[in-house]
Parts: sequence; C-alpha cells; structure tokens
Amino acid sequence: MTDLTVQPPRASGPAAGPAALAPAEPPVAPAEPPVAPAGSSITPAERSADLAGPPVAPGGSSLPPAAPAAASSLPAATSSLTPAGSPVALAGPAPLAAPAPVTVAGSGTPAATLKFFYGPMDCGKSTLALQMNYNHARQGRRGLVLTKHDRSGGPRVTSRIGLGLDAVEVMDDLDLTGLVRAHERIDYLICDEACFYTVAQIEQLADLVDEHGVDVYAFGLASDFRSRMFPAAQRLFELADEVCRLQVEVLCWCGRPGRLNARVVDGVMARTGEQVVIADTDGAQVHYRVLCRRHHRAAELGGEHPAEISPVPA
Repeated sequence: MTDLTVQPPRASGPAAGPAALAPAEPPVAPAEPPVAPAGSSITPAERSADLAGPPVAPGGSSLPPAAPAAASSLPAATSSLTPAGSPVALAGPAPLAAPAPVTVAGSGTPAATLKFFYGPMDCGKSTLALQMNYNHARQGRRGLVLTKHDRSGGPRVTSRIGLGLDAVEVMDDLDLTGLVRAHERIDYLICDEACFYTVAQIEQLADLVDEHGVDVYAFGLASDFRSRMFPAAQRLFELADEVCRLQVEVLCWCGRPGRLNARVVDGVMARTGEQVVIADTDGAQVHYRVLCRRHHRAAELGGEHPAEISPVPA
C-alpha cells in the first residue's frame, strides 16, 4: 500500500539563517581624458575642467553648462567706424608735414633772415635784386631798396640789361636802424652793392633781422681788384643766415669762368691803389674787367671789348 505523505508548503518569506550578501558592483573606471583633435592642444587647465565634470549647485543638483559667448559683432582691428557706422580701412602712417618756418619766441611770426648773394661783375646781382623787390612788393609787403656807388652815378639800382629803380643812397654815416624805424612799417630791405657799406652798417642789418623782424637781402662783390675781400662782404659771410653764389656764368676773355675783378688804369692792370675807385681819377682812364684766376695773376687782359669793361666794380 502506497504511503502518501503530504509535504508542508515552503515558506514564501526569506530563508532562515544568515542573510546572503549580494555580489559587489564592479568598480567604475575613471573617465578617459578628452582627446584633442590632430594638430590642436589642450591645456592642463582645460583637462582638469573636463575631468571635474559640470559644477554642482548646493543640494547636489548639477548646474546647466554656461551658455557659449555670443560672437563679437565688433569690426576687425584693421578697420574703424565712421560716424555713419560704415567700416573704413585704416590707412598707413600719415605723411610727414613740411617743416614749419622757425618762429620768433612769443611772437607767433616767422623769423626774419639775412641772406647775402655774391658774385663777380656781370653775374646779375642787381637784376636779381630788382626781381626780388618786385616779387615781395606784389604780395603786399613793404620794403626799401638801398644802394651805394651804383653804375648810374645816382641813387638808383640799375642792371646791365636795362632795368632800374629809384633807391636810397647809403652814405657812410647813414644809420640803417634809424632809417627803418622812421617808417611805420618795413617788412624787408633790398641792399644792392652791400660790399661798399661800412662794417657798422652790416651790424645794423643783422640787428634789424634779429630785433625787428625785417628780412634783409644783400647783394655785392666778395673781393676787390686785388682779390682781397671787402670788409663789409667778409662781415656778411660771417653773419648771414644764408650765403649764395650766383650761378650766372661770367667768362674771362679766354673762355674760362671769370671769378676775379681787375682794375685797369690806362690799359694796364693795377695792383695797388684805393680799394674803391669810381670812374676817372687824375685824368687816367679807369675801368674794371672780369678775369679768370690764371689771367688775373698774370695780369693778362687780352683783347678789350667795350661790352667787357665797366667804370664801376659792381
């Protein structure tokens, strides 16, 4: 006979006895550092920020990532905005402006100058003097024209090409500073035959430039018939702001450049005598010629022509 034994039902609750431990979760591997694209580099600070993850707010919630910076709408550094807002390309460095004339301290007006134009006879000194006076006068400037021992024999500036103008005769006792101050306004002086002025008068011309703002343009010979410098010319060389040798070529009878003045007395070149002699003296025929250095030293006059001689060393 079969023994049927009913097995008691298995409890549905947890098994008796010590609790079984669940297996531990596998460790999480650290995040791999970001790999930079080829050709680029990541700074240590950027790598640390990536490993740290997004910032955590108080309470444990993550903060949203910061919004990317808006693209700049400013123009590139190579342009600037005009008042209307349109970009204009920047030009290169501005060209240097022409130097301003030197001004007298505290006056705001350009400084005056003393210029000496020199050369042998026939080089156009008086012609240039007349032209400069014309140029200044037509611009509204007021000036005086001075001369001494002009070839005309009177108070005039005359040129060998026929130009002429009345002038003030400069006597040895004439105070040029007083002459200018006697006028209400004088802007410039044209001083022809300045080589015949006194040294004191040359000093006065320099004073008029420096203390009174008067431009002075002096014209004259540099040396006498002995090839010695006139005292007034020497002082002008020493004091002038600019010294200009006239470039009009004068020729000796031989065709070489004529640079020296020769005094001829009765057909013979003189070596001695007064420094300045005008016209005839003691019944002797006196005139002046231009010679090259070679023929001046040799006292060779060559063939004389009326157009080559002058009664005045000017």
